[in-house]
Amino acid sequence: MALPESSSTPSVFTPVALSERVFSFRDHAALWFSLGVGLLVMQIGAFLGTALGPRAAVVAILTGSLLGAALLAWVAKIGCERGLPSPALMCQTLGSSFARLPVVLNIVQLLGWSAFELVVMRDGTTALIKGIFGLEVAWVPYATALFWGLLLIALATGSMIGLVRRFVGRFGLPLVILSLLWISWQFLLKAQANGLQDFWNKPGDGSMGLLAGIDLVMAMPVSWLPLVADFSRYGKSRTSTFRGTWLGFAIANIWCHALGVLIVSTTAPDADLLATILLAQGGLVALGLILIDEMDNAYGDVYSGSVSLNFLHSRIGIRSWGIALAAAATACALVLPMHGLEPFLLMLSSVFVPLFGVIVSQLAMQGEATQRPINTVPVAIWLTGIAVFHICPAWWPQLGSALPSLAVTLLLGTAWRIARNKMPQAPQTNA
Repeated sequence: MALPESSSTPSVFTPVALSERVFSFRDHAALWFSLGVGLLVMQIGAFLGTALGPRAAVVAILTGSLLGAALLAWVAKIGCERGLPSPALMCQTLGSSFARLPVVLNIVQLLGWSAFELVVMRDGTTALIKGIFGLEVAWVPYATALFWGLLLIALATGSMIGLVRRFVGRFGLPLVILSLLWISWQFLLKAQANGLQDFWNKPGDGSMGLLAGIDLVMAMPVSWLPLVADFSRYGKSRTSTFRGTWLGFAIANIWCHALGVLIVSTTAPDADLLATILLAQGGLVALGLILIDEMDNAYGDVYSGSVSLNFLHSRIGIRSWGIALAAAATACALVLPMHGLEPFLLMLSSVFVPLFGVIVSQLAMQGEATQRPINTVPVAIWLTGIAVFHICPAWWPQLGSALPSLAVTLLLGTAWRIARNKMPQAPQTNA
C-alpha cells in the first residue's frame, strides 16, 4: 500500500483512515524488535559491563529497557488513538506555529542519525571485507558507504507499510533472531569455559552508578520517541499497538545490551566489538545479517524525517522527501566525520526527551488537543525539562539526565492538565 504522494496530500492533522490502519500486534512487535537491534546498542552494553560489572549491568538493562520501552509504547498508543504523526502531536501540545521549531530540530537529528547509521554499516562492511578477503585499502569505506546509501535511497522509493509487513516481519526478523541466537550461544560457551561464577561476579571499574546506567539504557528507546507515532498511526488498535511496541523493543534492547555485556566480559580489555564478533565461529555471517538489519534503523530515520518535511512543505510528497533525505544522508556519510558529530546528535536528544514527557502528560487519557499558534504553559514546561536534562549531569551526575527530565515534565505537565480541566472555561484558556 503506497503512501500519499500527490500534491493533495492530506493535512498533518488529518487522521489516517481506518481502512489504512493495517498494522497488527505482530507488525508492531516485528518492526520495533528490528529497530531495537543494533551494533551501537551492543557497544553501549559493553560500556555498561565495563563500568558496572555484569550483575549491576543486568539490573540497569532490565530496568531501563522496560521503562524506556513503556514510554515509547505510550507515545505509540497516543499516535494510534489519534491516527496522527509526530509533528501533529507536537502541534497539539506546543501550538501549531511554535511546534515548527522542534520539527525542524527533529529533521536535523534524523538526517544526522541516518548518516551515522550508514557510517556504522560502512565500518562493519569494511571489517567484513577485511576479514574475508584481507583487503584493506582507502577506497573501500567510500565504496561501502555508497553501496548502503544507494540501497537506502532505493528503499525510500517504496512503501513503508509494504517494507514493514512483507520484508521485516516475514524475512528480516527471523534472520536477525537467528544471528543473535548464534552470537549469544558462542559467547555463552566462552563464558562457561571461563567460569560462569567468575563472569557473574566480575567487578566494574566504578566509572558509572546504577541510576546513570539505567538512564543510559533508556537513551535508546527514548531516542525513537520523535518517530514512533509516524508508524503507530497505522495501528489497528491502541492495545495491540502498545503491547507490540513495548514487547518488541524491550526484548531487542535487553538482548543487545546484555550481549554487549557478555562479549566485553569474556574478551580481553579494550578489544574491538566488531573484531571480536568476527573472530567468533560463524561471526562473519552473523555480523552480516546484523548489518542488513541496521538498514531498518536508517530507513526509519529517513521515513520519519520525510513525514516531518512533508508537514513543513506538504506540496512535496513523503516519498520524494524520503529520497532527498536518503541522498543527503549518503552525502554526509561520505564527507563528514560522523563519529565526531555523535555528541551533537546526542545533545539534540535533550530536546526530545522532555518534549515527549510534555506530550504524554497533555495528550494521554484523551487529553484536550488544540491548534493554537503557541501553548504557553506546555512550552514553559518543555524548556524547564531541557534545563533539567543539562543541569543534572553537572550537579547530580549519579542521577543521569533522561530520568529526571522526564519526571519533571510528566509531573508538571500532569499538574497543569488537571488544573486546566478544573477551569470554568478550559477550552478558551491559553493551553
